[in-house]
Amino acid sequence: MHSEAVASRSADQKDSRESRNGGPQLDAVSLAIIEQLQEDGRRPYAAIGKAVGLSEAAVRQRVQKLLDQGVMQIVAVTDPLTVGFRRQAMVGVNVEGDVESVADALTAMSECEYVVMTAGSFDLMVEVVCEDDDHLLEVINRRIRVVPGVRSTESFVYMKLKKQTYMWGTR
Repeated sequence: MHSEAVASRSADQKDSRESRNGGPQLDAVSLAIIEQLQEDGRRPYAAIGKAVGLSEAAVRQRVQKLLDQGVMQIVAVTDPLTVGFRRQAMVGVNVEGDVESVADALTAMSECEYVVMTAGSFDLMVEVVCEDDDHLLEVINRRIRVVPGVRSTESFVYMKLKKQTYMWGTR
């Protein structure tokens, strides 16, 4: 994104974003920095600065602020199969009682990479990454199902990962 495009973002668009999510206020430049890093998390700050119209130091400060605020993370995304994790699954969880306390318990499990409260057939959707089928069985049967409040689970074992991106941009 070039600096002209950054400057052209409307204030109305920014204001509607802020009022919807209640999170930190992000101006057009911060959003453009995030988009630059979504394209390439290793992009040099000088190149980002050139694209968004800031100095390298200013980009570094803004990125650090975005990290500190929890707006984003900069991580290496791997293919689990190549690093020793042969089984992934999405587990739908139905809860009796407090959904948040069950979500908190699942969030604390290292195998649970993604925990989201949902509306629909399941109260929670949990992505688990395991070494093999025995590990998956142990996680579901001896760890997830015994959490107080878990009423039932349904597992969706991944056969093949076809697409995994983090390129949704910003609004």
